[in-house]
Amino acid sequence: MLNITGRLQQFWQLTKRECHRLATAPIYTFCMVLFPLLVIFFFTSLMQEGLPNKLPAGVVDLDNTPTTRALVRNLDSYQTTNIVNHYANINEARRAVQRGEIYAFYYIPKQTTDKLLSARQPKVSFYVSYGTLMPGALLYRDMRTISTLVSSKVTMTTMQMKGLPDEQITALLQPIKIDTHPTNNPWVNYNIYLSNTIVPGCIMLFILLVTTYSIGTELKFKTSKLWMKMAGNNIYMAMTSKMLPQTIVFLLITFFYQWYFFQYLHFPHQCSFGAIMVAGTVMVLSCQAFGIFMFGLFPSLRMSMSMCALWSVLSFSISGFAFPVPSMDPAIQALSWLFPLRSYFMIYQMQILNGYPVAYEWPYYGMLAIFIVLPFLVFPNLKKVMLKYVYIS
Repeated sequence: MLNITGRLQQFWQLTKRECHRLATAPIYTFCMVLFPLLVIFFFTSLMQEGLPNKLPAGVVDLDNTPTTRALVRNLDSYQTTNIVNHYANINEARRAVQRGEIYAFYYIPKQTTDKLLSARQPKVSFYVSYGTLMPGALLYRDMRTISTLVSSKVTMTTMQMKGLPDEQITALLQPIKIDTHPTNNPWVNYNIYLSNTIVPGCIMLFILLVTTYSIGTELKFKTSKLWMKMAGNNIYMAMTSKMLPQTIVFLLITFFYQWYFFQYLHFPHQCSFGAIMVAGTVMVLSCQAFGIFMFGLFPSLRMSMSMCALWSVLSFSISGFAFPVPSMDPAIQALSWLFPLRSYFMIYQMQILNGYPVAYEWPYYGMLAIFIVLPFLVFPNLKKVMLKYVYIS
């Protein structure tokens, strides 16, 4: 009983020591609280409209007839397109794109209306800058759509003049009618699509960096031996007491962002908030454990933080939210299992977004559980590092 009480007192003293370190070093406040909150509010406010609206575009209308002017007005009426200027020629419009004034421009050559009315198939062009992928793709879609609609309008007018009934005209112009029903995100809201991966990915980055920094500074400031002495040279007690305050803070931040997304902003979810919190808890613990593992493999403050930063940045590309992992090279598909964000993204996609039973997510929960036990492989080396290594700047 005395031994247990002594252990608890020892653990309490170590935990108070870590809390004091967190409270007195501003870097912890910024990386654990301020920066994560900034990321949460920045991305959700940046995409609060759901989809970019009124993207600036230009027009080069060399025909300048009532028909082409109506075409331009219809294009300007689209939600995502805003015709901000008319240019005299292609060179002026191209320079405007290069200066970043517009993302695209629509080119209408001379005699477009005459060719259109005489069924001589006129050619219009649209030039899109894909230096910014999303605006370019949206404007390309609008310009392609308006071009198709104009052609159909002329064909429909011609058929009506020939006396064909509307039902037959519709069947000829649109043999198959498409009825689209986007699932889970019917609004096609980019905030829902992107924030649910970017925000937890950034939080994971902060967790990995803070974990390795907090361990590495024990060596840098030559406090590692005192730290281990307070823990009775027990690496398990030393590491648990160090991680506990950080775990609590990061869990609070994670639960806040989940509440903000799914309760306040009403992002779609098909499971209980308790299940969402469980996924967030496993995410935080797996990232902390992975940070400890990284420091155990690379017992250097600079090297371990660099590796964690690299791993976190690669997570955004390999998690699957921008490009499907099954379409990647088989070697990359296998490598994706080594990134905690990939497993969390699959849990979000299957359980939170689609409401699948937990039985379907067990490989991904299992992978996060493997990350959690990884530190036990490097604890002996960590103990040796803390007791014997000398920090070299």
